[in-house]
Amino acid sequence: MYRSNSQLFEYICLKTALMVDSLVIIPTYNEIENIERIIHSVFSQDISFDILVVDDNSPDGTATKVKQLQEQYSDRLFIEERKGKQGLGTAYIHGFKWALRKSYQYIFEMDADFSHNPNDLPRLYQSCIENEGDIVIGSRYITGVNVVNWPMSRVLLSWGASKYVQMITGMDIHDTTAGFVCYKRAVLEKINLDKIRFVGYAFQIEMKFKTYLLGFNIKEIPVIFTDRTQGKSKMSGSIISEAIFGVLKMKIKSLFKRYEI
Repeated sequence: MYRSNSQLFEYICLKTALMVDSLVIIPTYNEIENIERIIHSVFSQDISFDILVVDDNSPDGTATKVKQLQEQYSDRLFIEERKGKQGLGTAYIHGFKWALRKSYQYIFEMDADFSHNPNDLPRLYQSCIENEGDIVIGSRYITGVNVVNWPMSRVLLSWGASKYVQMITGMDIHDTTAGFVCYKRAVLEKINLDKIRFVGYAFQIEMKFKTYLLGFNIKEIPVIFTDRTQGKSKMSGSIISEAIFGVLKMKIKSLFKRYEI
């Protein structure tokens, strides 16, 4: 088939270049206003990303729209449908396990509502490669407060939560609750995903804390966070309570070597 070893080498290089090594996981529940635009935007980046949508049986037809878009992006867009609303953390864990069964080397978390700018995905990717970050966080607070369209009360709550987590855990991370993150495959392989306990936004803290305890290199790059303009926020009092009290319990367990990583 190949006339020389050099032709075979060129073919292998071409195939390798065409392989996508990065997956963006997008959890959804009632994101019909945003899902089509966010998918098109991720696929328009100069760096190639695959997308996995993890949908929790959205009654607004989010999953149906994703399936329609699969006709356009048949080999790049994937969907996993779950039976009901089970929480952000379990959606990401479902996505992580799916990614690890494939050959992806870089796995991203990103919201569907454009609070995370898809144009920042290549920056997170490059930071993983060039700055040797095992995880790279899109940080709202590393260069001040980069949040748009939030009331001051919400800004103070989020910023204060990150400072609280930083103080309790000892992690040198400015945005401990950030949900815009790139993980290298090795990190997710090392963490026991079945031992993640938080299901709400505290999931983000727990993942970073376990990464920190395992000694991985954590990097932050500044991003601008823009609050959703379409759809409804998923924030609730129970989510805030989980973060406040769960973090303290998590830290105490780690001090007594009873915290499973």
